Amino acid sequence: MSTQKTSKEILQKLINLYNNGKFTNLIQNIEKLLENNPKDFILWNLLGASNKRLGNLDEAINSFKKVIELNPNYSDGFNNLGVALKDKGKINESLNSFNKAISLRPHYPEAYNNLGLIFRDQGKINESLNSFNKAISLRPHYPEAYNNLGLIFRDQGKINESLNSFKEAINLKEDYAEAHYNLGISLQKLEILNKAIKSYELAINFKPDYAEAYNNIGVIFQSQGKFDQALTIIKKAIAFNSNFPEAFYNAGVALRELGDINEAILYYNRAIKLKQNYKEAHYNLGIAFQELGKLDQSIKSLRNAVLSDPYFEKAKSQILYQSANICDWNEIEINKKLIENIGMSKQYVSPFTILSLHDSPQSHKLRSEVYAKAKYINIQSHKFIKPLKKTEQIRIGYFSADFHNHATMYLIARIFELHNKDKFKIFAYSYGPNINDEMRRRLIKSVSYFRDVRLKTDHDIALLARNDKIDIAVDLKGYTKDGRTGIFAYRAAPIQINYLGYPGTLGTNFIDYIIADHTVIPEPNRNSFTEKIIFMPNSYQPNDNTREISKKKITKTAMNLPEKGFIFCCFNNNYKILSKEFSIWMRILNKVQDSVLWLLKTNEFAEYNLKKEAEKRGVNQNRLIFAKNVEQSDHLARHKLADLFLDTFNYNAHTTTSDALWSGLPVVTKLGKSFQSRVAGSLLQAIELSELITENEIDYESLILELATSSEKLIKINEKLKKNRLLMPLFNSEQYTKNLEKGFEIAYQKYFNQTKPETIDIIDKL
Repeated sequence: MSTQKTSKEILQKLINLYNNGKFTNLIQNIEKLLENNPKDFILWNLLGASNKRLGNLDEAINSFKKVIELNPNYSDGFNNLGVALKDKGKINESLNSFNKAISLRPHYPEAYNNLGLIFRDQGKINESLNSFNKAISLRPHYPEAYNNLGLIFRDQGKINESLNSFKEAINLKEDYAEAHYNLGISLQKLEILNKAIKSYELAINFKPDYAEAYNNIGVIFQSQGKFDQALTIIKKAIAFNSNFPEAFYNAGVALRELGDINEAILYYNRAIKLKQNYKEAHYNLGIAFQELGKLDQSIKSLRNAVLSDPYFEKAKSQILYQSANICDWNEIEINKKLIENIGMSKQYVSPFTILSLHDSPQSHKLRSEVYAKAKYINIQSHKFIKPLKKTEQIRIGYFSADFHNHATMYLIARIFELHNKDKFKIFAYSYGPNINDEMRRRLIKSVSYFRDVRLKTDHDIALLARNDKIDIAVDLKGYTKDGRTGIFAYRAAPIQINYLGYPGTLGTNFIDYIIADHTVIPEPNRNSFTEKIIFMPNSYQPNDNTREISKKKITKTAMNLPEKGFIFCCFNNNYKILSKEFSIWMRILNKVQDSVLWLLKTNEFAEYNLKKEAEKRGVNQNRLIFAKNVEQSDHLARHKLADLFLDTFNYNAHTTTSDALWSGLPVVTKLGKSFQSRVAGSLLQAIELSELITENEIDYESLILELATSSEKLIKINEKLKKNRLLMPLFNSEQYTKNLEKGFEIAYQKYFNQTKPETIDIIDKL
């Protein structure tokens, strides 16, 4: 039979095999046909297309080159060769092929579309945009080109334009799974999460094994706090694609949130095995090890994250923070210049990680602004309409993850009880663990409404607060562990306040006020805060004047302390201790005979390093004694065994200063520049012990030595502290609460008067 007579019939059979995905069978048939028809470029073209579908790129490229050799004017051959070369990573050769196809056929929409993809990969956004638009002008009903145009708009940050393009692609091709998927991504970027999920579900409907769509639904569930559901659906993604590193990573994130840290580590490691330079997986592996107390492994994983991306500042900041946690000061010394600038340009870091390492209020502000912009830029903040009349009871909503036995609750619990319930209706929104302990029970009794919102999204919590008609939302966490500033980005209330949890500015345009005092924020530092300041008249820090100090007999022997000799104490977390103050402490130990330094044991690595640093400075390591964590009332009681509390510099003792003073232990501090480095000074001012506040390191060291060697002076200080403890404002919870409420009332009145937030200076309300 003649070739010409049978070629159409044979070709149709071959095309049917291709359309049915029977590529191996198809290749066998073509190879037999080519034995008799070696110059049939159509067969060579179909052979190339089949090999490409099977992933045999080299064979595909050779076949398409044969097509062009046989028919140099066959534009489809050049276009197909370009696609195969692109998949092979030979971008310049691919570009040449597409341009040749277009020169042969100037009105060739597929070639323009493919050319646009090349330009996109090269980062040539304008050229890519022009190519896709040209493809659409040549073929107005071209769904793939509209889909690709949407990708370019998204690359440019034009999310709404990308939505329109993806929707047009879907209008033209309803079962276009990729367009549904891409529409979901754009909706997800706009935080329109329910619609994004629907788009992903449609993508899965048309492509049941669409692992990426399953994974993205899981990511949305994670953002909503639905970690069980997230894990289930991400595991479906893994079932469809066992070589999907992002899915293993996201499963690890869900497992960590569910408290299964060890299982999370297995998934992070699997993600890294599939994608060796997966910086986020290395980073989160480091955080997981940190939570297990394996700080050496944590730092190793964080270093791997930096090896994957030498410019990964988030990992660098964590390395520095973890180095501070284990008192590895060499790392901090080497990176002095990095510390001064990290997280202050395009990359964000957790602002909290640098607070103990750098004392610069302006730098802390810039770092918070970069962080806030990166995290909350796409969130649409709710607009409030001023009420027609003032409310009879101002509704205050306190938001925290720490409504249980926690330092914050030890400070603020009494204020909840003392709030004037005739003037204020108090709501507590708890997004932390559901721990039924003493402080949780005490809180529930003292507020009007207690909301357990840990399973709700930030948006839903903000919506709940708006439905509760909250007038003033108070963020008790800020940028500390488990904080959820996103709640306030959505606007939980018309007035929003940063208070107590984070000692610095949040750098946002949606937090109106910060509660402070004139010591922690002196006049020159006001421009280092994006919030307006509510100045409390004494100290910004609340205190509970009913805190119980254990009456147990706690002995020095039980605490491993010597019976004789001067006991210096610092119960701060070890990350606050840096080389500068430690060197001073060691010089003092060398000068004060039989003295010891009593520290809190945060972790075994810090204990080892601090002992080693003591030996370097000529102090026997046995003179450093480490205290374990005990019940709060016992902790307060054991302060009585110490003689003097020594404060840290960049990040003072905060709650820890109040603990010491409430227990009757004097604290020597040095005023720094930033909020967190001036808190102990604020507390000492409020108890009228300003003689324990120093301005520089020389005076700090001299004062400590004087108190340690002059029993008469120390006795006078102790007597004054004992007298002032209940007379001065620091522990006057009733007076403090009235002043705080006055601040709330003024802030509310300004809102009702439609006056922009401005500095509020509260006069002591006796």
